[in-house]
Amino acid sequence: MRRIALLFAFLASLLALPALAQVMDVPGRAPPPSTTDLRNLWILDLSTGGRVTIWLRPDVAPKMVSRIKTLTREKFYDGLKFHRVIDGFMAQGGDPDGDGTGGSKLPNVEKEFNYLPHVRGAVAAARANDENSANSQFYIMLAPRLALDKKYTVFGRVIDGMQYVDAIEKGEPPADPSRVVHAYIASDNPPPYQPEAPVVLPETVAPLPATAPRPRPAAAPRRTQPAPAR
Repeated sequence: MRRIALLFAFLASLLALPALAQVMDVPGRAPPPSTTDLRNLWILDLSTGGRVTIWLRPDVAPKMVSRIKTLTREKFYDGLKFHRVIDGFMAQGGDPDGDGTGGSKLPNVEKEFNYLPHVRGAVAAARANDENSANSQFYIMLAPRLALDKKYTVFGRVIDGMQYVDAIEKGEPPADPSRVVHAYIASDNPPPYQPEAPVVLPETVAPLPATAPRPRPAAAPRRTQPAPAR
């Protein structure tokens, strides 16, 4: 029994290594912020029904984290849709044009490739072929894809609400895209999550069926009095 217990303890330690590697202090490396540091928690209220909390990592991607905070406080992300969502891979959003070609009016952000892995829940900056073309777009990993490591800037990790990310409508593009209803930085005291108000379409009244005009009754002959005798 003791050998079995030791085996389970060893396996548990292996599973814990990826998480520990993201928070352990390494000499010469900037320490990561606490997961309770409200200044580095990115809040996304999604149209899928809930709030997602993302732990930002300015210790490894300070420029991209700064860009996220700036655009969030400008309400840039409010209402933007997830335009490219691949089941078993990732959900991409942050494009005001909604087709993967757009970005903010701010300059592009230089690459900040780092040691953070592309595991489930990792949040990274989307870019074009140019490694220094990240701007406003981001993607959230739905499943691990470690082949992307050190090729894209990972700047955060979902720590709460991943079920609402999983519920994002799939497609390239989705037929009915899910959206970021509101985005906040937690230290800015965001209000409690409010479900998106349903869109009320104007009521339309079906036209009445066409009818043929009713024929007028024939006029009665006019009666005349006989002319009086002279």
